[in-house]
Amino acid sequence: MNDNKLFSEFPPISTEQWEEVIKADLKGADYDKKLIWKTIEGFNVKPYYRAENLASLGYLETNPDEKPFTRGHRKTDNVWDIRQDIEQEDLKEANAIALEAIKRGVVSIGFNAKKVETADDLKQLLNGINIEKIKINFTKTISFLSLIKLFIDYVKANGINKENVKGSLNFDPYAFALKRGFFYDSEDANYDELVEIIKLVKKNIPHFDCLTINGSVFSNAGAGIVQQLAFVLSAANDYLHNLTQKGLPAHSVGYRMCFDFATGSTYFMEIAKLRAARLLWSKIMEAYNPKCETAYDVHIHCESAFSNKTIFDPYVNMLRTTTETMSAALGGADSISVSPFDIAFKEDDSFSRRIATNQQILLKEESYMDKVADPAAGAYYIENLTDAIAAKAWDMFKELEKKGGFVACIREGYVQNLIEQTYAQRAKDVAMRKTTILGTNQYPNLTEKPHENIKHKEMCGYKADGTEIKTLGCIRLAEPFEDLRMATEKSAKRPKVFLLTYGNLSMRKARAGFATNFFAVAGYEIEEGAGYNDVKTAADAALNSKSDIIVLCSSDEEYLELAKNIMPLLKGKTNHIIVAGNPAEAEALKALGVTDFIHVKTNALEILEKYSKSLLH
Repeated sequence: MNDNKLFSEFPPISTEQWEEVIKADLKGADYDKKLIWKTIEGFNVKPYYRAENLASLGYLETNPDEKPFTRGHRKTDNVWDIRQDIEQEDLKEANAIALEAIKRGVVSIGFNAKKVETADDLKQLLNGINIEKIKINFTKTISFLSLIKLFIDYVKANGINKENVKGSLNFDPYAFALKRGFFYDSEDANYDELVEIIKLVKKNIPHFDCLTINGSVFSNAGAGIVQQLAFVLSAANDYLHNLTQKGLPAHSVGYRMCFDFATGSTYFMEIAKLRAARLLWSKIMEAYNPKCETAYDVHIHCESAFSNKTIFDPYVNMLRTTTETMSAALGGADSISVSPFDIAFKEDDSFSRRIATNQQILLKEESYMDKVADPAAGAYYIENLTDAIAAKAWDMFKELEKKGGFVACIREGYVQNLIEQTYAQRAKDVAMRKTTILGTNQYPNLTEKPHENIKHKEMCGYKADGTEIKTLGCIRLAEPFEDLRMATEKSAKRPKVFLLTYGNLSMRKARAGFATNFFAVAGYEIEEGAGYNDVKTAADAALNSKSDIIVLCSSDEEYLELAKNIMPLLKGKTNHIIVAGNPAEAEALKALGVTDFIHVKTNALEILEKYSKSLLH
């Protein structure tokens, strides 16, 4: 038998050898600045990982459905529920939408049940739906206790096998308090209501989830991935502690709990987040010494993030929700609901709902993402991200516990303040265009006009009207840039920008491209000059364009000489002369009359707001 290893002619390469080659390729550039990703989550990501980076990760030897459940609870496949959430309050219309969705392959429905007050109302809402095959989730209602009683009566009256009834209640008093500013009834009364609901469910529909921890509330307010995970775990632990204090066994609570996460655009980190969630939940639950393994089987539901959705170039939202759904699926979500691509600016319709459903079907039926259990297992990068996210979230969780737990922290405003700080940094990154929102703060569609069907609607579905708890808002990072462009579109006069391209061909074209993209995000009209080597011709072309802004597009080496010759021809005849770039002679250029400089370190939002304020009428 030949003991030689396959491909033995390729000797192993050490990390030190890799590092030597990388440093040589950098040619003196700073390794950390060029290759280390410093995440907003507070940890650094290396440019590559190797097998040696997995050596300290103890859970890697476990199989799916084994503690600490980082690899999930499914042993042979990765099947998740395709869920559609229906915001329509009209019972007949909501039922029609649900039936249409079921025909398309949806197996789980989320209903807004605010109008369900009687048995007949519930019957109308569920008409034609086989609830032994389709999971029913109630996302909103006036009283979850009253609703679950009606639902249990419906199950009994229709002779339905209770073992086959599955779904969830979006019962989360903490999320309610963070949205509205107060606990309805009282905190203690909410726990009593939960105890009654769990007892009713355990007896009558034992596989129904009673309590949802809404991580989406944190995400919609601007929280980062580590914060979202830490806050969900802290809230879940508070519920678990208070409910076990009231006599419920830990496994009975854990089995009927659902984590609802919003999945955003950081593809690999979102995969790792779900794996870290199961890992840490297992760690928390072990402290309660549950009598049954079902305690660890928390249901993880994922929905599309709202903070990254846009009004302009809205079909890009389909790309966003597709990658978000892929992250949720590969991370092992139990159910996923995809937001319609037009959610940011109008009520969804049959077309946008169908697209949302089909995205999941394609990932299952054509990409086979449901066939392999824990497909991310063993990937050096994802495993290390899982570990890093888990470590940071655990540190934050422990800090919350030191401060008295989740409720104590939201009463103090600690959680809300942390989210505000993260949102401020994320908003700054968008304003500086370090974070790209395609079609909005970068690479806009210049021919696009505002959508005729844009409607102002309350996306988060609530109004803050209490002061007991500091409330969390609902944000979209694209909104400030969208407001700029909307103002331009509605203005009687659309600002015009002339790109005065001069000298070095490659540099003037590059600077003109940068300037076009820079001003187009605000909806300004752009005219690019023909390319000039004569100052007088260039100045005449710029002035004849009757533009509000003239942008000098050339090389750094040519700017000072160009400005000395052209500024006397332009000064006094136009108000705004800008240089595309960040040349060393900036102060000398200002002295000659240059008003601004635009480059990759410019706060685009800030400077565009300044110009729009002075130019729009």
